[in-house]
Amino acid sequence: MCTRILWNTNGLMTSVGRTMDWAESTEPKLYVFPRGISRDGGRVGPVEVVEVNPAKWTSKYGSVIVSAYGLASVDGVNEAGFATHLLFLTATDFGPRDPNKAGVHAGLWGQYLLDNASTVEEALRLMKEIQPIMVEHGGFKTSLHLAIEDATGDSAIIEYVDGKPTIYHGPEHRVMTNDPPYSDQLLELEKWNFEDATRETPLPGNVNPIDRFVRANYFLKTLRKPQDERAAIATVFSLARNASVPFNAPYKNPGTIYDTEYRTVANLDARRYFFELTTSPNVIWVDLAKLDLSSGSTVVSLDPDNIGLSGNVNQRLERVATRPF
Repeated sequence: MCTRILWNTNGLMTSVGRTMDWAESTEPKLYVFPRGISRDGGRVGPVEVVEVNPAKWTSKYGSVIVSAYGLASVDGVNEAGFATHLLFLTATDFGPRDPNKAGVHAGLWGQYLLDNASTVEEALRLMKEIQPIMVEHGGFKTSLHLAIEDATGDSAIIEYVDGKPTIYHGPEHRVMTNDPPYSDQLLELEKWNFEDATRETPLPGNVNPIDRFVRANYFLKTLRKPQDERAAIATVFSLARNASVPFNAPYKNPGTIYDTEYRTVANLDARRYFFELTTSPNVIWVDLAKLDLSSGSTVVSLDPDNIGLSGNVNQRLERVATRPF
């Protein structure tokens, strides 16, 4: 599940938020990666998953990300103010393996772009050179689509359906949820009229992806210009909370659940990355611009599952003995 919300129309800053909705804990951890890290997109931990032409690269940009299961980079922003968000999409089909393109397992798809791109335009050019590869961990497949944006407010949504990539590029693509594919979501949105909205305007209220997609788009249209960063970040958090899934809300079948585990918001202009675990009362943030991201500097990490954490956590980041990927 999950919802991504981009606010690029406020005239002050480009801010973006997302929710992570999942059936269990994804064991999220924050990592700060410097430049100059060598990666192998053909491995999930110690397991080789791309035998032919795996993507291998050295990072050009430092980044702060949230990991899942210590194996995937599912959300983050880099030092250039470029951000990525991986969300679930049942219809995902990366197609048959094309050995002419470097293969990167889908859990590192976003990290590949964070490491190598500074803008949406640059990321889309890089996408022509790689192919995301479906993998599986703990019974879950990486059926993912990707939202990206940069500090200028540019945006793109990338989906692989029926074996081919479809790209929706432009600053108007501000919201992404899950099923059905984005083209169908846009058709659903056309059924709604949000002109002259009041509190009596009917809105869909459940937690399915279409309802969350419509609500997030609606509330984006009602926002006033923020006075400062604090107001802008709080505004995006408020929309993300509105699109969140309450604990134990029913999923597709009775007895199944996909709660919101955490929310993130990023100030792409200032390179500040905010994180809110739903079981903790506090928002924490990493100020990427004030960290050493030079090649050869230390990879640092933080486990956010600590009720004592609050505010800027730059000084709470700890050196890791072995980086996850």
